[in-house]
Amino acid sequence: MTSSKYGYAFAFLAVTIFALQDGISKYLGEQYPPIFIAMIRYFAFAGFALVLAARAPGGIKAASRSKRPVVQVVRSFLLVLQIVVAIQAFAVVGLIQSQAIFASGPIFVALLSMPVLGERVGWRRWLAIVIGLVGVVILLNPGFSDASDALNWNVLWPLGGAVMMGAYAVSTRLAGRSDSSMTSFLYTGIIGWLVLIVIGPFFLADPTPGDWVWIAILCVTGMSSHFFLIKAYEYLDAVAVQPVSYFQLVVGGFIGVLVFGEQIHLNLLIGAGIVIAAGAFTVWREHVVGRRKAAAEKAVLAPASRDGA
Repeated sequence: MTSSKYGYAFAFLAVTIFALQDGISKYLGEQYPPIFIAMIRYFAFAGFALVLAARAPGGIKAASRSKRPVVQVVRSFLLVLQIVVAIQAFAVVGLIQSQAIFASGPIFVALLSMPVLGERVGWRRWLAIVIGLVGVVILLNPGFSDASDALNWNVLWPLGGAVMMGAYAVSTRLAGRSDSSMTSFLYTGIIGWLVLIVIGPFFLADPTPGDWVWIAILCVTGMSSHFFLIKAYEYLDAVAVQPVSYFQLVVGGFIGVLVFGEQIHLNLLIGAGIVIAAGAFTVWREHVVGRRKAAAEKAVLAPASRDGA
């Protein structure tokens, strides 16, 4: 297999496991407090982060050094909050609609990149952002043609989760300007674990033996999905991985319909299609602009290096 085929194999495996993880989260979120479920997940997540950091060059000591510790703490807290909100969204809104709204993440990343990262957004990406937000509005109407079911305030859970994920992604980029990916991953696991062991005891539950099995599986899926995603990024650029992530909607749709008896409304098909198209274009356009910028910087530096020689 070529390197790109390895990358796509890891990417599809990662997003499939993410979809299964969301299905388990929905089931457990209907039975127990989301904060309790997230706390158990983070026990495994933090351990996994420590193992990876220990195996990295310089070990845990090197990975724990950050030039932007405040940003690392903020982004780690954002991810904790997003996971709790996502579990709640799956429980009260449904797997299919929540995942469709979460797919709008790249749109919010583009919006937040301007004030936080100082990035410039051209008219093409602005158009994609506006169109994507239209798709989100369509997704927020669960009845679509039924006026009595036109507004469901529970949809604010997945919408809030999508905004938080966008903020997390932007703050991760900000941290990545000075810190390694291993440092960010370690902070994500440890800070999240510390936050949840403080809050979690107020939401303790007593799962049945069978549900402890599902919780254990959830922890395994959480570690394996992130591992496979890391491996995918070793072989592929983000612009190649992002479209694969939308396959999670397909797997999640099957789980939602076959396992939880959810229905796919017309607004879900139309809204998800618009959001996916706008999100994929936003990521692709960002990649194109980034390559042009890198090429321009290289062209500027080339004469200087020749003069210095």
